[in-house]
Amino acid sequence: MTEKSSALGIKDILESVIIAIILALIIRTFLFQFFWIPSRSMEPTLLINDRIVVTRFSYWFEEPQRGDVIVFKYPVEPDKDYVKRLIGLPGEKVEIKDSKLYINDQLVKEPYLPPGLVFDDYGPIQVPENNYFVMGDNRNHSSDSRVWGFVKDDYLIGKAQAIYWPISRIGRVK
Repeated sequence: MTEKSSALGIKDILESVIIAIILALIIRTFLFQFFWIPSRSMEPTLLINDRIVVTRFSYWFEEPQRGDVIVFKYPVEPDKDYVKRLIGLPGEKVEIKDSKLYINDQLVKEPYLPPGLVFDDYGPIQVPENNYFVMGDNRNHSSDSRVWGFVKDDYLIGKAQAIYWPISRIGRVK
């Protein structure tokens, strides 16, 4: 092998590595992000140590919907990311009575909650414009909007789409 062909080989490898790094940064910044679940706040939907895929582009084309599992910057410490279920949309009245959720005085079915879950009454409270009200599915073990308030729309990171680890739990986040 000549010195020139060796230099070309190193150049090709460096070029490939740089392209891979740039692509990874673009994918992570604009398309997908991966998160680890550290707490019980979203049980039974998400369990401790689940790994999830979040689409960062989900809300570029449509508005967040009640029931979405979202990842966002924690309002108290924006350098931390939290995952919760979106419950109240901007302008809505949120209230919990007798362990049941009411939005604008209408009962909301929540099939994702653990069976027999009993939790405290809350509200009513009005969700401000450009904000969301979020709660964990495991309401008795969740620090959420009932404790620290609303999530600003510019704090949304994306929508949880799938569990990819552990293998036994691979599937869509519902």
